[in-house]
Amino acid sequence: MTGRRVLDIGSGAGHHAVHLVQAHGARVTGIELSPTQHERAASSHADVDGVEFTQGDVAEYLAGVEPFDAAYAIGTLGFIDPHRALPALRDGLRPGAPLVLSLLHTDLHGHGPSTEVAPREQMILLRDDPPLPTQMWVLAPQLWEDLLTEYSFRVEAIDLLHHPDENASVIQQLIRARRLPDRPARVSSRPRSNRPPVTHAAVGVGAILLSEQGLLLGRHRRGTLELPGGTVEAGESFEAAVAREVGEETGLIARPGDVRLLGTLVDQVEGVLRVTVGALVHAWRGQPATQPDESVGDWAWHPLDQLPDGLFVCSAQILTAWRPDLPIDCTPAHFTPFAHSTPTATPVDGLA
Repeated sequence: MTGRRVLDIGSGAGHHAVHLVQAHGARVTGIELSPTQHERAASSHADVDGVEFTQGDVAEYLAGVEPFDAAYAIGTLGFIDPHRALPALRDGLRPGAPLVLSLLHTDLHGHGPSTEVAPREQMILLRDDPPLPTQMWVLAPQLWEDLLTEYSFRVEAIDLLHHPDENASVIQQLIRARRLPDRPARVSSRPRSNRPPVTHAAVGVGAILLSEQGLLLGRHRRGTLELPGGTVEAGESFEAAVAREVGEETGLIARPGDVRLLGTLVDQVEGVLRVTVGALVHAWRGQPATQPDESVGDWAWHPLDQLPDGLFVCSAQILTAWRPDLPIDCTPAHFTPFAHSTPTATPVDGLA
């Protein structure tokens, strides 16, 4: 730390900043919003070389100074909107600079962190005055990691620090992150026009769930027997689409991580290109049942050597790609397996 420029965010009375200067030879700037706290630090440590105290807003301050070599905040960053503070810190730190944060996780009343990025009211205990209500961002560790990643930081560690008094419920998060190197200039892209493309393809997924009882099939209101499946929604991965469709149609709970994609099947129906992605679901929870407002229901398990007639063509194509030895007649489709999959994959018992 010797000679390095370090930013103390919410430096208060300045004790931490002075310690870094005297014990480690750092050059520390303490930024403090409170005029009273700033005045206390500046007057108490006026004779300490290597430390300076500034009163003001940290985001505004960072916009006008050279980037720092490191920064830390002890219990203070939670008072600032992270969508304002973190981009300011990204721009105010050199690439590779460490950022260390101490943040509230669980308060005096045992109230744990929020699972959405929004402030909530917290009571701040003051030495000589009644508790003061204020707005704080008390976020779960994963939210802080997501936010830091979004704003060009790599999280190296998150530790939960419990109070030394076992009867106290307060828990603090200690986050160690590092400013990522600046990305090189990126090549731009743009659409040909502002008009949407002409619709000429339909994309869907179909899921193979195989248990000791057999293959899961449901009956469509038009009479065909089908695998769970449906269309892919905007911004959705194929794995997520499979897990969602399985849940919506059968009531079974599956995770995208338990989905193995087999490949794509492409055919054409009355001029519309149809792309179907087949998948194996390895694990799930629950029992299949007809769901309200779904077009497919009456779910049942069928042994592979006793499959019923009247399969929906897309389901038949998926099953044929997965197990070419199954005696299924269907309209041919061009199958492109994914690199990690083979059409003859051994069925996995999906009971969980």
